[in-house]
Amino acid sequence: MAKEDTTRMGESFVAQAKKLLGEDKVLGSAPYPGEIHLETGKDELPLLAVKMCRDWGFCLIQLLAADERETRGGFMLYYTFAHDLEKFSVTVGCPVGADQPLFPSITPDVPAAHWYEREIRDLFGLEPQGHPDTRRLALHKDWPKRVYPLRRDFPLGTEVPRTGGQFSFKQVQGEGVMQIPVGPIHAGIIEPGHFRFSAVGENIINLEARLFYTHRGMEKLGEGRTPEQGLLLAERICGACSFSHAAAYCQAVEKLGGVKIPVRAEFIRTVALELERLYNHVGDVGNICAGIGFAFGTMHGARLKEDLLQLNEKVFGSRFLRGINTPGGVRRDLSTASQALLSKTLTSLSGDFRELTEILLSTESYLDRVQGTGVLKQQVAADLHAVGPAARAAGIDRDARRDYPHEAYDRVSFKVPVYHRGDVLARVRVRIDEVFESVEIIRQAIALMPEGKIKAAVGPLTPSGYAMGITESPRGENVHFVMGGPDGKVFRHMVRSASYCNWPVLPTTVPGSIVPDFPLINKSFELCYSCLDR
Repeated sequence: MAKEDTTRMGESFVAQAKKLLGEDKVLGSAPYPGEIHLETGKDELPLLAVKMCRDWGFCLIQLLAADERETRGGFMLYYTFAHDLEKFSVTVGCPVGADQPLFPSITPDVPAAHWYEREIRDLFGLEPQGHPDTRRLALHKDWPKRVYPLRRDFPLGTEVPRTGGQFSFKQVQGEGVMQIPVGPIHAGIIEPGHFRFSAVGENIINLEARLFYTHRGMEKLGEGRTPEQGLLLAERICGACSFSHAAAYCQAVEKLGGVKIPVRAEFIRTVALELERLYNHVGDVGNICAGIGFAFGTMHGARLKEDLLQLNEKVFGSRFLRGINTPGGVRRDLSTASQALLSKTLTSLSGDFRELTEILLSTESYLDRVQGTGVLKQQVAADLHAVGPAARAAGIDRDARRDYPHEAYDRVSFKVPVYHRGDVLARVRVRIDEVFESVEIIRQAIALMPEGKIKAAVGPLTPSGYAMGITESPRGENVHFVMGGPDGKVFRHMVRSASYCNWPVLPTTVPGSIVPDFPLINKSFELCYSCLDR
């Protein structure tokens, strides 16, 4: 989107906001293409948020707090709304006084805010008045009261004494209802999460998930880091979406540093983003088979995923595509030999994967387990801002590659597969379709990639300025917010992963299923614990 288009759009939107709230209640600017910044009072925000989400076609994609007591005398809330059709975002800043750390909850009217507001209460001590759930989210019951780890005066490395306490689950009453606790320690080699089923026999009535068991404090670690140091944290948020997170972080830093990366670097990033999608999707299609004991699909999915991981290492030097991104571009070029290897390997992969999926989709025992199982309703997906294959399988036509074009996605053509049944099979079909689309995107990117530099110099981060980076990871939309400090280093870095949006959605798809269906439903979402425990 051109700068003049954003400026015109920003002026129009600010005029609408001023008409709604009052001329003296809104400040606005359009500092970057496709990105509009507003500021208004916390009491005016709920009216604006409801109007944007109900009438103006926006959805809430991120909400965070920042401790700006040193520079502004209080805290700030930053609400980011995106308009998929118009391809731009609006971030609304709202001051919250240190003497009255309260703000009105918008969760009753904008359900997508529910986790953000609880997390802000846990980590900053700002109370969302009117929120329907008063329980902790990111901090557990044994964390002491009035200790807020993301306030600037909380020293990194503090040993916090544990106080004891139990998490309260919502009880389902009735004859024959029993509680089935699963986790947080599991039989497989996975990260901890606790699932509490209420069931009658094998029939599930309700599921509650308790997460955030190994929160790593990565956003606290990012305070005061240089952009290059922050990148090392960003690409370690999640092993499976390492490149997506790193690219989103770099986008935000590049905006703040006033640089547009070289065109060749944009194409290289696009290739790597699609390679990341490929190995995840191919592996996920196989892994879903493990949820029903279909070993043939599991083994062949794992084999093809391994082929792709080895391809990553040969082409970029890293199985999980780390060490490639850098603020200003990329560290590794794509040689002519690497391009030829990509084309040859992806041609072979496409044939093998097509054969595998044709077998899966013609096997009655497989279809019997995945059809109609774990249905995500479209309204729930819209209300909670589900993203990625999970959302597209439920009829939500949302893909950040198309809706917020980044890297070279505006110069390649591809289809966004959308299904409407919202079941496990629909989520599998979205991934299958996207595998073949990703192969074509990589082929186009290689053919269109120009010669030239792969990195540009990045200036110091704009003091007190902030910017957004958005990528479409294999699991869906990743959003990174980066704010520059007065010393040109990172003042605040908030990560909103795709899994952060989709974890609250999962429990809504389980009631009505039987207990043995849960591993299958869970695998079909392929949610990440690390992306929460950041």
